Amino acid sequence: MMAMTDDEALAYQRDGFIIRKGLLSPAEVGAFRDTARRQLEAENKSGSVMSKGDKEGKTTLLKMWTRAEDDQYGYLARDERMVDLAEDAIGKPVYLYSHKMTMKQPNEGGAWEWHQDFGYWYNYGCLAPEMMSIFVALDKATKENGCLQVLKGSHKLGRLNHIREGEQTNVEQEHLEAALKRFERIYVEMDAGDVVIFDANLLHRSDANRSDTYRWGYICSYNAVENAPFKRVRDYGNYEPLEKVPAGTFMKQPEPVA
Repeated sequence: MMAMTDDEALAYQRDGFIIRKGLLSPAEVGAFRDTARRQLEAENKSGSVMSKGDKEGKTTLLKMWTRAEDDQYGYLARDERMVDLAEDAIGKPVYLYSHKMTMKQPNEGGAWEWHQDFGYWYNYGCLAPEMMSIFVALDKATKENGCLQVLKGSHKLGRLNHIREGEQTNVEQEHLEAALKRFERIYVEMDAGDVVIFDANLLHRSDANRSDTYRWGYICSYNAVENAPFKRVRDYGNYEPLEKVPAGTFMKQPEPVA
């Protein structure tokens, strides 16, 4: 069964993104979030979680996995609901390119500047923008806590030039300023369990978390099988067959040991 309705498919092609409300049930998102919070905050204390700084010195915590293991993270990345959406978006067989947790802690989480994911994936050996991501909101995402922002329809610009600025890779300012005048900015506010599915060339960013609430998101990125990198640049993103699992399989896993 198609994961996207006809209207969703048309909106995705037109706008470069769609929001699917309640992809994960309250029980599912609660169990996933609570387990992840305990595990990853413990890992952060031990120094095994990355952090990325913004221009103000605020930091966002990041945890990336190079493979989809048989744990709650790997099972959600291979959940049939996620994979079906990815294949409908790309229109071809896909594999898991990467999956990661982005953790904006209360009053601490930093901003991400405007960029396209394909702006740097291209440099990692992916020739075509036959790629996309699904952002799963694990907490309520609002303007105040740094929800995703997108420029509606900006994926039609194709890949723009990006430059390294501090700890981030961002689109060049001249083209960004023109894009900001042409395209509508959307603040993607979501409830826990909602997802946003977005094209690899969609311009997006997020503000710092200036609230006393968490803003965590689990991001799975998918690539067309035929678009696998022609060279090995990173430990992640290289082709491995994707074994899709039934919806909710991640709920059946024992809690990992921190």
